[in-house]
Amino acid sequence: MSKEAIPLAVADITPFARSLSRQLHAAQDPPSHLGLLNMLARAAGFRNFQHMRAARSAEARLALPNAPVDFKRVEKALQQFDAEGCLMRWPSKRYVQELSLWALWAVLPASQVMHEREVNGLLNKAHAFDDAAILRRSLIGMKLVSRQPDGSDYRRIEQAPPPEAVALIRAVSLRRAR
Repeated sequence: MSKEAIPLAVADITPFARSLSRQLHAAQDPPSHLGLLNMLARAAGFRNFQHMRAARSAEARLALPNAPVDFKRVEKALQQFDAEGCLMRWPSKRYVQELSLWALWAVLPASQVMHEREVNGLLNKAHAFDDAAILRRSLIGMKLVSRQPDGSDYRRIEQAPPPEAVALIRAVSLRRAR
């Protein structure tokens, strides 16, 4: 069985070294392999080595891909939102439209069936140009929202947003939180 590599990164090396030094001086005998692993993990802020291993494993499962973010595109899309996080106008450029739609997608509740009136209400709170229909159609066209053929039930489609969309959603959410 091969060993799993567990990266150890600390924000500040000085408290890490002090904690490790205190633990080594407190030990009567030289620590065992597991004892040293536990000391390193505690110095990094974990309870023990098992806690550090479980945290790193969960981080790897939940981590978004380390794709580079084009912050210039995010900035262009963010210019379409006012200080309260409301989409002021329908963007003319396609990539800005798509990024803006991701920010509106984030407003819709997850795993909930909604009627058109509810979707319109949520979208109307998030935009200022009074055209919820274009937003609904565009969300459906981008496969961010699904609806029944008769147009009765809408549901947000759960998926991982691209890195630029994640950055825009965070920025718009911060504006809305103020």
